[in-house]
Amino acid sequence: MGSRPLRCAGRTPAYQGPVPGAPLSIVKRISKRPIGAGILATLALPARADWGQLNMPKGVSTLSREIHDLHMLMFWICLVIAFFTFGAMIVAMVRFRKSRGAVADQKFLHNARLEATWTIIPVLVLIGMAIPSVEKLVMIEDTSGSGLTIKVTGHQWYWQYEYLGSGVSFYSRLARESDVARQRGSGIDPATVENYLLDVDKPLVIPTDVKVRMLLTANDVIHAWWVPDFGMKRDAIPGFINEMWISVDADKPGTYRGQCAELCGADHGFMPIVVVAKPKAEFDAWLLSQKQVAGTALAATE
Repeated sequence: MGSRPLRCAGRTPAYQGPVPGAPLSIVKRISKRPIGAGILATLALPARADWGQLNMPKGVSTLSREIHDLHMLMFWICLVIAFFTFGAMIVAMVRFRKSRGAVADQKFLHNARLEATWTIIPVLVLIGMAIPSVEKLVMIEDTSGSGLTIKVTGHQWYWQYEYLGSGVSFYSRLARESDVARQRGSGIDPATVENYLLDVDKPLVIPTDVKVRMLLTANDVIHAWWVPDFGMKRDAIPGFINEMWISVDADKPGTYRGQCAELCGADHGFMPIVVVAKPKAEFDAWLLSQKQVAGTALAATE
C-alpha cells in the first residue's frame, strides 16, 4: 500500500496556510476546529463570477421591475429586523451566561410596557409591508387600458396564439431541429443544436411599450405560460379563462424564452415558449403581413 496517508471521504480539507492579515495564533486555533477549517477552506476558494445570480433578476417588463423593487424593499426590511433580533440574542447569550455568574431572575414574570412594545412594533411593521404589497397585487391584476389582447391556448404539447380582433392565429410548436435531436437514436448531439428545447417554429410577437392583455386557457389539461424575464406566470386551465398582462420596456426589444411550468404529460419538457418583442412600428408591419397571409389563406378555402 505504501506510506501515503489515506484521505477519508467527506473529511474537511486540511489547513493549507494562514489567511493573509489574520493573527497566526488565532488562525491556528480556528483551523483545529472542523467548522473553522471549513471556513478557512471557503475563504481560500477563488472568486466566482456568478454571485449576481443569487438574487431575483430584474426582468424586462413593467411588472417584473415593480416586483423586483418590492422584493428588494422586503429584503432590506427583513435584514434590519434580523440584525436587531439576532443582535439582541447574541448580546444576551454573551453577557448573561452562567460562566460569567449570571443568575436567572425567578421573580421577573412580565412587563406590561415591554410586552406592548414588542406587540405594537411588529404590527406596525407588518402594516407598513402590507401597503406596498397590496398596491403591487392590484397592479398585477389590473388588465384595463391594454392596447392588444392575445388569447393563449395550451395543447398537448404546443401553444396556440390568437390576436383577437385581427383574424391572426397560429400554432407554436417545438422547433424541428430540437424535435429531431431529442428522439432516441437520432445520433445528433443536442449540444450542437442552438437553443435546444428552447426554440419554436413560430414565436409569439408582441410590441414593446404596449400593455398586452393575455387570456389563457387550455384545450385538454392544465398548462402554465411562463417567461421568467416578464416576471409573470399564469395557469392555462380547460374551461376557464385566466388573465395577465405584460409590457416590455421600450428599450428592451429582443427574444425571450420560457417553458410550460405545469406538469402536463409525457412531452411537458418539450413545450417551450418564445416571445419576440418588436418596436411598435415593426410590430404593426408584422401584424399587417400576417393579416394578409390569413386573408389569402381564407380566400383559398372559399
